[in-house]
Amino acid sequence: MPSVSPAKAPASFEVKSASLPLVGLLLKSAGLDALAADLRRHYGSTPDFFDHDPLLIDLSPLVASQPGAELDFAELLKLLRQYKMAPVAVCGGTPAMMEAARAAGLACAPDARVSHQAARPAPRPAPARTAEAAFVPSTAMMVDRPVRAGVQVYARGRDLIVNAVVNPGAEVIADGHIHVYAPLRGRAIAGAHGDAKARIFAMAMEPELVAIAGVYQTAEAGLPQGVRGRPAQIHLSSSDAGHKLVAVAM
Repeated sequence: MPSVSPAKAPASFEVKSASLPLVGLLLKSAGLDALAADLRRHYGSTPDFFDHDPLLIDLSPLVASQPGAELDFAELLKLLRQYKMAPVAVCGGTPAMMEAARAAGLACAPDARVSHQAARPAPRPAPARTAEAAFVPSTAMMVDRPVRAGVQVYARGRDLIVNAVVNPGAEVIADGHIHVYAPLRGRAIAGAHGDAKARIFAMAMEPELVAIAGVYQTAEAGLPQGVRGRPAQIHLSSSDAGHKLVAVAM
């Protein structure tokens, strides 16, 4: 009987287990025109919010609302890549959806999950790349000029300090806090990668939209009496009933 020698690792490579921090996209509709419009509205026509971040697409919201929906994965991937996302895997779909995703070159990750709630201020394992990623502040980004309409400023992995007006149609984004030592009249998104402790401060709170850790409020929803146009701060309040933004005059 021939002897069997122990297997040796090849000289040119090794296969090891690994973990990868991912951005999670909860897909709620198969309508790609609507998705494109929402992406454009939130990130602009020339977005620089993502940096080719690996992306996990969670189809469970789509299955819950439209279980028989057909999804054009080729067009979906093309759209997401325009926003510098790098789709690598999919989860939560029907067998037909998962097979179509596999045919489009995505890995199927049935055990993966994306948080369906705003992130809570618990310790989290990786740099800001998912709804479960920890925000580690560094030196704040400083902006000394007015932020004009159509301009987006993003402080990746840190706080943002703006010492001039944020005009209507402009957008300021930070993974940490946002401080505007002037009127805030555009859009402000703090805790952009899930930091529920982030806050928005302004010397004159007049925003078109504010968001913290994925919880949004538009100008149409209004600000409490005594807050709009005054020095104020906005923070995220979480309870068993859900999550809401709270504005307080300073």
